[in-house]
Amino acid sequence: MRLEKWSPVPRGGRPQAVVAGGLKSYKCRQTLMLLPTEKTSNSMRVKALVLLALVTMLWVFSPLPLRGADSPGPFAGVVEQTLPNGLKVLILKESRAPIISLQVWYGVGSRNEDFGKTGISHLTEHLMFKGTARYGPKAFSREVQKTGGTDNAFTGRDYTAYFENGPKTELKRWLEMEADRMKGLSVTEEGFSTEQKVVLEERRMRTEDDPVSFLLEETMAAAYTAHPYHWPVIGWFHDIQSITREDFLKHYHRYYQPNNCTVVVAGDLEPQEALKDVEATLGQLAKGPEIPKVTAAEPRQFGERRVTVRREAQLPYLVMLYHTPNWQHPDAYPLELLSRVLSQGRSSRLYHRLVYQERLALEAGADYNFDTADPTVFTVYGQPLPGKTVAALEAALDEEVKKLKEVLVSETELEKAKNQTQATFYMALDSLFYRGMLLGRLATVAQWSLVKDFIPKILQVTREDLRRVAREYLRPENRTVGILEPIKTEKARPERFRPGGQVE
Repeated sequence: MRLEKWSPVPRGGRPQAVVAGGLKSYKCRQTLMLLPTEKTSNSMRVKALVLLALVTMLWVFSPLPLRGADSPGPFAGVVEQTLPNGLKVLILKESRAPIISLQVWYGVGSRNEDFGKTGISHLTEHLMFKGTARYGPKAFSREVQKTGGTDNAFTGRDYTAYFENGPKTELKRWLEMEADRMKGLSVTEEGFSTEQKVVLEERRMRTEDDPVSFLLEETMAAAYTAHPYHWPVIGWFHDIQSITREDFLKHYHRYYQPNNCTVVVAGDLEPQEALKDVEATLGQLAKGPEIPKVTAAEPRQFGERRVTVRREAQLPYLVMLYHTPNWQHPDAYPLELLSRVLSQGRSSRLYHRLVYQERLALEAGADYNFDTADPTVFTVYGQPLPGKTVAALEAALDEEVKKLKEVLVSETELEKAKNQTQATFYMALDSLFYRGMLLGRLATVAQWSLVKDFIPKILQVTREDLRRVAREYLRPENRTVGILEPIKTEKARPERFRPGGQVE
């Protein structure tokens, strides 16, 4: 494991509040205010506290300034270049602080694997830190940390990404190091075996010993029958065990090539100077063979599928997956707002009714991760309170979905969902790392310029659009239902659904 849920901090640090589901990510602001000291008189203290309260209210409740039609957006200054060896380069200047985020995105994830070799992309991510002839094991991270920087990596269904965050003076050095391990990775049989065991233990902790994660994995496998989203990013246990060093080297040499890579540099730099550094390092590597295309497509589902998992657990759990399109389809925007109407905040439909009013569920929500290379799923999930049943919870969730199909969402609800989406999106852009992540992720799965259309298209969604997509996609014959039936045990385990599709 190299990262905790997209957090650009080293292991052991406190991760930022960034969720894996792409544009739903956010980063909380922090404010520093002066408080009255003990020597301050009572009247001054009261005045200061009143002023503090007013300032806080203005900061919290003041609307975001509207951007003019001709004003540049947060990605207007992106410099894009494709080098002769096929390497894609995206550079974004942001000069608020003398720091940069360097990200190297490879177009390979669990989607590019084969039956019997699942999990090899994630295993390769681990092995990329085993060193080269120039930098021995762990030397890469030590070199980054010496200058106050941080580095890490993560693997998803559609990509594997590596990053370094830190002082801008280190850009060329980090580029040289990334170029070195793109072509010169050196892994001994012993090093391979050690890391293989690490990944197997990671799978035990994340999936085998987590009943809810195990349920989600089984439900996804039933929802996808022909497409490689069928298997988990971390891979099946037996597959990880059976992967050989030769399998890994073949995978590495096939996919870790300049023509399957996007380099993102965001921060306090001059784009043309940064581009020269990229050209002098990664741009000098030879172009690799043509990358094999994924041609598999999931066929239409013609009836509800149900999965039951019986595991040691304290409480049951329910997951419902509906097949839906991804970001490149116009229905992605109303589906995104639909998920927020259902589950964003305590005033959302599912929380307010099932958790707060009826006390039927410990948790209930919906999730839609649409920035994927191929069609994705819309997830509805929940965990009943002790003494309540999965059947009652499923009936209540079905009722809420049915309401979306029959009655138009109110103007107030739609406006709230749009405001939440805008606020979440723009606050997340306060993170330099997150800006780079958006560029790299979208450039890998589709095209980075889609990010510029996100908010404008969200604002165009109507109440009728929400009802239409609910009717089109949230149909029983288009879903796979997963139910966790607990086998009682005295040992308590964490049980919480974690949306998103990547392993770090």
